[in-house]
Amino acid sequence: MALNLESIGKKIGPYTREYTWNDVVLYAMGVGAGFSDLEYCYEKDLKVIPSFSIASIADFEFLSSIAVTARINLAGVLHGEQELYFHNPIPKEGTLTTEGKITHMYDKGDKGALIIAKFHTFHSNGQKLYTSIVTIFSRLNGGFGGPEAPKSKFIFPDREPDFIVEGHPSENQPLLYRLSGDVFQLHVDPDFAKASGFEKPIMHGLCTHGYACRALISSLIPGAPEKVRRMTCRFSKTLYPGEPIETLIWKTEEGKAVWKTIHRETREEIITNGVFEYGDPASEYIRFDNRVAVVTGAGAGLGRAYALELARRGAKVVVNDYGCKRDGTGSGSNSPAEDVVNKIKAAGGEAVANFDNVATTEGGQRIVQTALDTFGTIDILINNAGILRDKSFSKMSTDNWQAVLDVHLNGAYNVSKPAFQIMKDKGYGRIILTTSAAGLYGNFGQTNYSAAKLALTGLMNSLKLEGAKYNIKVNTIAPLAASRLTKDILPEDLFEKLQPEFVSPMTLILSSEECPVTGNIYNVGAGCFNRAAVVTGPGAVIGNGIPAPEEVLAGMEKISSMEGAKPYDQLNDLIGDVMAQFTPDKKS
Repeated sequence: MALNLESIGKKIGPYTREYTWNDVVLYAMGVGAGFSDLEYCYEKDLKVIPSFSIASIADFEFLSSIAVTARINLAGVLHGEQELYFHNPIPKEGTLTTEGKITHMYDKGDKGALIIAKFHTFHSNGQKLYTSIVTIFSRLNGGFGGPEAPKSKFIFPDREPDFIVEGHPSENQPLLYRLSGDVFQLHVDPDFAKASGFEKPIMHGLCTHGYACRALISSLIPGAPEKVRRMTCRFSKTLYPGEPIETLIWKTEEGKAVWKTIHRETREEIITNGVFEYGDPASEYIRFDNRVAVVTGAGAGLGRAYALELARRGAKVVVNDYGCKRDGTGSGSNSPAEDVVNKIKAAGGEAVANFDNVATTEGGQRIVQTALDTFGTIDILINNAGILRDKSFSKMSTDNWQAVLDVHLNGAYNVSKPAFQIMKDKGYGRIILTTSAAGLYGNFGQTNYSAAKLALTGLMNSLKLEGAKYNIKVNTIAPLAASRLTKDILPEDLFEKLQPEFVSPMTLILSSEECPVTGNIYNVGAGCFNRAAVVTGPGAVIGNGIPAPEEVLAGMEKISSMEGAKPYDQLNDLIGDVMAQFTPDKKS
């Protein structure tokens, strides 16, 4: 059976289900809770185990729809990976509404295929409760010619775990757990299990996942399940009912731990690559897990801030920086990019340095190739590299003019061109260009810089149209931030207030899957955000034929009026309005 590739991006749901405290308690007992943690099993002051989220009835229905919509062969299906992000505590009763979509399909050849879906669940009280990203591994759907999955590496600390929690699922555990809604035959029907290649029915991976969730809470935030913010993992090996387990936990920093669940006797990993984050709730949490980002000019300033924050939120980052002086001279240095990469890795993230110059076609291609060689793809490109060679126009040399255009304008082209093709082929991408207030409004002594920066908005305007069909969104940031390019331009007191971190939030939104716009320009700095746009006034038709210059001069006030001005999405929209000026009013 062939996968339905057209299912990528199509909405699934909404599915709505009511639940009561009975469902919450039944789930808790299904994952081993009892008198030892009565707060999960007794309706008085009942607390909800956060992993109940993926076991809720609405979510099981969503998972079933993924299989049907994608045409997955159920005989070879396994739950591969699970990511959960919690926005608010789960109430003990109410109505859950779940909706989402399939986001990726990756081809593993004769090993099978990976189908990834993302969905959100809301409570009847109006709160967004959690976001789930599920990876389904289908052993029988590979070889369809799709892209390979991004490469990733997960390293556990080289020391003994801080906590080891034993678990003892019973031989009948799947029979109890399946009453929460996961009634897949693999966990109960001996004949189906054998036909699927197993000796007998196996444990639900999400049942073992629930055991691990209980272990993490009891070790790190005892009695406070509402503080769980994130729980991710990979299901690596099946477990048969009645076999004992251990959950190993390493605390890596305040509010974060890594974990795995192993077979207590064979020491085989059952669940691995676990990440657990906890703390006070955030109203929303934009993540970039499984996304690959390229940031040019990321050795300092804005690019450094972007790279660090993308990595902190789960992205794999190519940190590009040629390492030249502010004016673009010098043979380059590896230190700026390497320093940022080392900082990302020290925090547990994934990154690789690249030292190519964006000003050359070959350099742009090598930057993108670094992403492919290291991580397998590219999802996000932030064109941030820049230099300054300020001179008044009368003193501007051709070399200074061309050098600035080569880095800012041609540099964006050189990297965006190969990146755009990859994004087009995969049907997803986010491209950020960097303009400047100097380009939008002008600045004395920066004709080269201003020309290059405004030209980038023209690149955006056309690239947004070519990318729209392929879910490639292209936007432009006009940052007002302290950097080595602005240190000599801004007053010292203002320079201190304009830290690059103030620009990062908008840049990350435009880089995210949740990005709601394309083709927009945003001025950003010091916590102030506003949209900039080219707008066109209504103008006027002058004369009945070719107007004389004197007639145009007489109409200049009306021609120049910006009252009722509006932006245009593309050239044809403007032409349509111009032609309408000459269309007789049908009502007359």
